[in-house]
Amino acid sequence: MAEIVLLCVAATGAGWVDAVVGGGGLLQLPALIMAGLSPVQALATNKFAAIFGTASAAVTYARTTKIDRRVAVPAGLGAVVFAGLGASVAAAISRDVLIPLVMIALVGVALFVTFRPAFGTHPQSHLRTRARALTAIAVTGAGVAFYDGILGPGTGTFLIISFTMILGMDFVAGSAHSKIINSCTNLGALLVFAYQGHVLWLLGLAMAVCNIAGAQLGARMALRGGAGFVRAVLLCVVVAMAAKLGYETFLA
Repeated sequence: MAEIVLLCVAATGAGWVDAVVGGGGLLQLPALIMAGLSPVQALATNKFAAIFGTASAAVTYARTTKIDRRVAVPAGLGAVVFAGLGASVAAAISRDVLIPLVMIALVGVALFVTFRPAFGTHPQSHLRTRARALTAIAVTGAGVAFYDGILGPGTGTFLIISFTMILGMDFVAGSAHSKIINSCTNLGALLVFAYQGHVLWLLGLAMAVCNIAGAQLGARMALRGGAGFVRAVLLCVVVAMAAKLGYETFLA
């Protein structure tokens, strides 16, 4: 019972982080593994719990933030397919190669956001050209989605940065769009994991309820706090993810 309570607390925190900037797996995945689940069971059950929180956050954002359906719909459909493909080949990919690359990307994101204080604070609508829209669809609906199926840490963060850099969205709009795509990546990976029989459904359902609660709180705080709040949380989460991956890779 104590382990279940701790898992539910972790799920609530993960839902909050995911709703604001992504990266809730930092809390949820280690908690599941510490509870005795195998890595693949932890990843699968995490996807099941996370999809509810992410989807609920997406609905909350969509009520007050304008969603570009011409980008979100095709990217979301592609995300289901490519995340599923990533999950299906996850066992064949060397994480020893992927994790250092992810760390480099996270450090790059942290430096870029730190030294570009105006980045993501205001929308730049002039960047929304057809070519950039197609690029955003390919990057988020294929590239980031495939990565989420294989590994996952930082997916929400990478989605926000992609939408902000490519389409000139502010951080709040980028976060709103990222929740839609992240819901689709979770669905694609979950379908594969469910078919393989790795999901612990009852545990995942209990964590899903807590994930929704945290996601609702996070989404509402992000909408009230605006781009400045999202930027601050983004930097904290990116640094925490890079530090965690670095510790696991080089020191653990």
